[in-house]
Amino acid sequence: VQLQASGGGLVQPGGSLRLSCAASGFILDYYIIGWFRQAPGGEREWVSYITGNDGSTVYADYVKGRFTISRDNAKATVYLRMNSLKPEDTAVYYCAATSYLGGVGYYKYSGDYDYWGQGTLVTVSS
Repeated sequence: VQLQASGGGLVQPGGSLRLSCAASGFILDYYIIGWFRQAPGGEREWVSYITGNDGSTVYADYVKGRFTISRDNAKATVYLRMNSLKPEDTAVYYCAATSYLGGVGYYKYSGDYDYWGQGTLVTVSS
């Protein structure tokens, strides 16, 4: 099982980026995929997740309305579209996967996931 995150870079405040998380070694349809981020000197925090069966999405309050998570199971890829970026969005972004079917409130913590990608750096600065 491997996850490969990509798409990070330097963007000005108010700009947009699309991150990709390419999966290999497993059938993406059966997995919940989450995005997390870790700012310099900060702790890893949850950003969003998308379920495998019906594609339901959930967002953290601090990205709701600006970020959109989506998946293309045929391409075995999950995307995170980030609009209206702010300097405080600067972080290394990680994607993670789990096949565990948790209840309400699950998938919002690092320990809820079994597999992790290597991270991609997003820097929002003028």
